[in-house]
Amino acid sequence: MNDFKNDSTARHGVRVAGLLMAMVLTACGGGGGNPGAVSGGTGSGSGSTGTGTGSTVTAEPTIAVAFSGGGMLTAGTPLTATATVLDKNGKPIADKVVTFVTDGTLATFKPTSGTVRTDVNGVATISMYAASLSAEGAGYVSVATEVDGATVTGKTAYTVGATALTFGTLSASPASIQAYGSTVLSVDVLNGSSKYTDQQVNVSFSSACVTAGKATLAATVPTNNGTVQTVYRDKGCANNDIITVTAAGIAKSASATLAIAPPAAASVQFVGATPTTQSIVVRGNGGNGRTETAILTYKVVDIFGNPLAGQRVDFTPVPAGADVVINKASDTTDATGSVVTTVNSGATPTSFRVQATLKGTGTNGGPDISTLSDSIVVTTGLPAQRGFSLSSGSFNVEGWSVDNPSATTVQVMVADAFGNPVPDGTPVVFQTNMGAIGSSDKGGCNTVNGVCSVAFRTQAPRVAIPGTPATPCNAATPDATRPGLATICASSTDGTNTVYTRTAIFMSGSAVKYVYMDASPTPLASGEIDLGTLPSSATKSFRLQFNDVNNNPMPANSTVAITGMLGGNAAPVVPATVPNVAPHTNSAVDDPTGLTVGSIPQGYTHLFSVGSTSPTNCTGPSTAKFNVTVTTPAGSVTSIPFKLSFTCP
Repeated sequence: MNDFKNDSTARHGVRVAGLLMAMVLTACGGGGGNPGAVSGGTGSGSGSTGTGTGSTVTAEPTIAVAFSGGGMLTAGTPLTATATVLDKNGKPIADKVVTFVTDGTLATFKPTSGTVRTDVNGVATISMYAASLSAEGAGYVSVATEVDGATVTGKTAYTVGATALTFGTLSASPASIQAYGSTVLSVDVLNGSSKYTDQQVNVSFSSACVTAGKATLAATVPTNNGTVQTVYRDKGCANNDIITVTAAGIAKSASATLAIAPPAAASVQFVGATPTTQSIVVRGNGGNGRTETAILTYKVVDIFGNPLAGQRVDFTPVPAGADVVINKASDTTDATGSVVTTVNSGATPTSFRVQATLKGTGTNGGPDISTLSDSIVVTTGLPAQRGFSLSSGSFNVEGWSVDNPSATTVQVMVADAFGNPVPDGTPVVFQTNMGAIGSSDKGGCNTVNGVCSVAFRTQAPRVAIPGTPATPCNAATPDATRPGLATICASSTDGTNTVYTRTAIFMSGSAVKYVYMDASPTPLASGEIDLGTLPSSATKSFRLQFNDVNNNPMPANSTVAITGMLGGNAAPVVPATVPNVAPHTNSAVDDPTGLTVGSIPQGYTHLFSVGSTSPTNCTGPSTAKFNVTVTTPAGSVTSIPFKLSFTCP
């Protein structure tokens, strides 16, 4: 039977809206109707018909609600709610859709839609569950359906009692684990003595090692058929860990203690040394930039590379007889797995290592876990004469008549008796008999990794005075007295003796004074140079050495070229620039000190090649004229005229 088949769509919408509103009010305790009352329909709602003083009660359809279990609902004890629909004659009505509504904070329905059809007995049955473990209080279940176009409603009260769920025993399988092992944690949620399976319970797990980041564990896990399980994994807890489970609505937590074996040391690692140069000086030679003590750091880790605290480490020198003193023969690692020892030098220069050993860690008769530091060198740390080296960026700088504040750089390299760079900050003093060297704040420099440098500048004085200034260099051997050759002395001290060395720098002139051709000991005369006569098919090759007023080389980087060529052809000059020319002997052996060069010309030799413009089609005699031009870095130009005659074969 379809009670709505003759209703219009609009009227049906009004009835449904009214039905829902009535149910909401009823479920919340609103409304004043009695259970089983009829609302809507065509009646006046008073239940009377006719006029006058008498009245007749008209029978109406009814709907009644009842509960199993006396209307007491808990999370552990669901309720079954039934709604019985009767027509006005008290007969059951089948196939009616009954809607159940209640306060959602107290209970829920299954099916969750809250709608059920009546059976042949006019009964609609639905299951009710506590909304949560903590839900507690009293409420109504309101029901409604439609009979003959009228809305029939009813309601009945019920009570929700707090559910007394408890945890069973929290267990771990296995009950103890090795370092970095894992175990399965399991606990039941009980309603009385039985597992609670009516709904999922979210169970929270916690432990001190998890909080410290030394173990992993799911924070919250829902029950499955009343049981919750999760995996606990160790990450270096190295202790007994108490694991606790809690859940909303369960008053008392449950705990279990998991025994976790501490991790074993897998290796001891050398971290580093201070000083970072891994070099100390012999006892009694400490000072500025020099230390007699090395600080060595090691680290103990497990098989996963995690630091291990509380591990004893023993230290021994290698070789065993090294003349050093280990100040801490053993120590214990800190929270970062680190351990430190210090070593003092003895009286003997040597090299050694320090072995760090974890006693008792050997297995199956094998050696204990150990490692060696990097090699530590014990040196004198003092400048040695044989390790004192001086060099110049350029040996021939333009400066005989030109002031240059940065003519070149002079560098000193200093090592100790064992060939190791001296400690940083070792002072070196520079002196010169011509020009100036150093800076305004100091006449020298301090080494960094055994090296330092200063600027040499060309200025007055340009004439050396023998023995002035007095230096460690000329105290033993007088400086060179060649004009235009400056002597620079660098010196330092080992605390007792002075170490020193010297170098020489040409303060070259800016003009060519002496020109030597093809190794002749006699310079060319002034004026035009006649190179003679050649067949037009031949090429004239010749070499020229250029020297300044003091027979010293022209400034480095001066250019040499053939210019103004008329009637001839020229190949490029080789080399086209003046190179760095050190003081040298007559046999061309360099002597940077300048002590053995005497007065011989020091200039550099260049190769020139000149030919005819008509080497194959000669029509008659011709003459080539050209200049050889030398230009210094400061722009000074010297031109030397040449001529070369050609005849036809």
